[in-house]
Amino acid sequence: MWRLLRLARPQLGRLALSVVAGAAAVASSVGLMAVSAWLISRAAQHPPVLDLAVAVVAIRTFGIGRGIFRYAERLISHDAAFRVLADLRVRVYTRLEPLAPAGLADFRSGDLLSRLVADVDALQDLFLRVLPPPLIAAIVGGSAVVLAWALLPGAGAVLAATLLLAGVAVPALTMRSGRRASARVAAARGELSMHVVDLLHGAPELLAYGAADTQLDRVARSDAELTGLSRSTALTTGLGAGLGSVAAGLALWGTLRVAVPAVSAGSLDGVWLAVLVLTALAVFEVVAPLPVAAQQLERVRRAAGRVFGVLDAPAPVNDPARPRPVPAGTPVVTLEAARLRYASDAACALDGVDLRLEPGRRIAVVGPSGAGKTTLALVLLRFVELDGGRATLAGHDLRDYAQDDVRRVIGACLQDAHLFDTTVRENIRLAQPDATDEQLTDAAERAELGPWIASLPAGWDTRVGERGAQVSGGQRQRLALARALLADPPVLLLDEPTANLDSITEQALMGSLLRATEGRTTLLITHRLVGLDAVDEVVVLDRGRVVQRGRHADLVRSAGLYRRLWELELGLTAVD
Repeated sequence: MWRLLRLARPQLGRLALSVVAGAAAVASSVGLMAVSAWLISRAAQHPPVLDLAVAVVAIRTFGIGRGIFRYAERLISHDAAFRVLADLRVRVYTRLEPLAPAGLADFRSGDLLSRLVADVDALQDLFLRVLPPPLIAAIVGGSAVVLAWALLPGAGAVLAATLLLAGVAVPALTMRSGRRASARVAAARGELSMHVVDLLHGAPELLAYGAADTQLDRVARSDAELTGLSRSTALTTGLGAGLGSVAAGLALWGTLRVAVPAVSAGSLDGVWLAVLVLTALAVFEVVAPLPVAAQQLERVRRAAGRVFGVLDAPAPVNDPARPRPVPAGTPVVTLEAARLRYASDAACALDGVDLRLEPGRRIAVVGPSGAGKTTLALVLLRFVELDGGRATLAGHDLRDYAQDDVRRVIGACLQDAHLFDTTVRENIRLAQPDATDEQLTDAAERAELGPWIASLPAGWDTRVGERGAQVSGGQRQRLALARALLADPPVLLLDEPTANLDSITEQALMGSLLRATEGRTTLLITHRLVGLDAVDEVVVLDRGRVVQRGRHADLVRSAGLYRRLWELELGLTAVD
């Protein structure tokens, strides 16, 4: 909670002003009731009209001021809260960026979405419903007790006791009774979001394999749990409201109990009896929100814990304090005895790998699933750090460069490249937002997208659908390739660019890749061997180690893993 307040430090002035406006609004309501009670009681005695003039003006002032101050309080408090949330959401996203992809293994996408949206939104209650009500209650309630004490000490004591009952004991009771439900709400909301996202993203596969009902049951169970927690929270809220009403009734009864004898004894003017009674009744407006504030406190604390869980997640890679400048031209990229394991008790994902990618050369890295190919790509893109050995760029360790600078030099076309639900033009332009139409056309032509784009109903302005649902797998990969070519990095890394494609589409796309990368420094990571006779060197990985390297023709002729993979691929192609 203190961390949240520190984050809100730039808005503390606005928040304090909102508390002042809120206190003025509630004080206007209490003042309106008290002055109205005096005016009605005094008017019953038929005094001169001038004796009532000040009270009439005060009633108008309090009536108008109540609306103005309430509006100002809502406007200022929400403005401050939304500014804090905007800053916090930027902080969360900024933190997520360096965590991806290696640092997000402990988070599910739906749960992350809930943390970024619902949990951050829940934190606004700290500045709207948790902190202001106690402060306003202390200011207005304390002033009312002082006024009542000045008129009749016994009435002041009764009001103070009942306000403490309603403002301290009742919130403590409701917070205790609703703590379990409030503590679970944020996590339950995250689980529901996670299951819904899985259901929506996996709908085709779930329907195809008849597993949709199972996933729907998970969603229904999560929804039922969240509904039950919300019901429990509502019951606790009702309990707090009921006990608050009981406290208000006790205040009214207690005030009458001490004030009526005082009027009978002549120690209190009868006009002030109405003022004391209606003031006691009106001032309970300030303690009515406190039970809800107590419940929100636990909910905010849990939501803050989930948000700070993201902010405190250790980054797999950190930038140096003084990064080296980006090297000019096309640098040499090397791996020297590179070693990496993801967990202390896990096998090495890379174990002594050596690789040298010189300007203009095209190297393919192949191997079976789990050989370490994707890990090698993550290392070169500075998504993970090596445990041993070195990765260098222009002769200097990759750790000496900022991550963004490394990725400007080593551009990537990944197998799961994301297509946004926008036009073909905007999906390619993502790599270079200020690209001209000529540059876009050139990149599309090199990726052999020209005829396909020309055949589309709206050409370049055709939408591709969510995650590229309106285009084929081959065109999705070509769009990703065009995006990478538009970025025009000195070194191009292609990670499984033909994954999940049929053999005909795969051969056509591989031909496009090889033609587009001719003369360009390229590292091709693939589990298929189509077209590798055109690359300068093939590096074969198995269980994190380099087991073979050489030209395609030489590796096919010699015994070893590459030849077995080649024979297996020929057999699969024959079957196709």
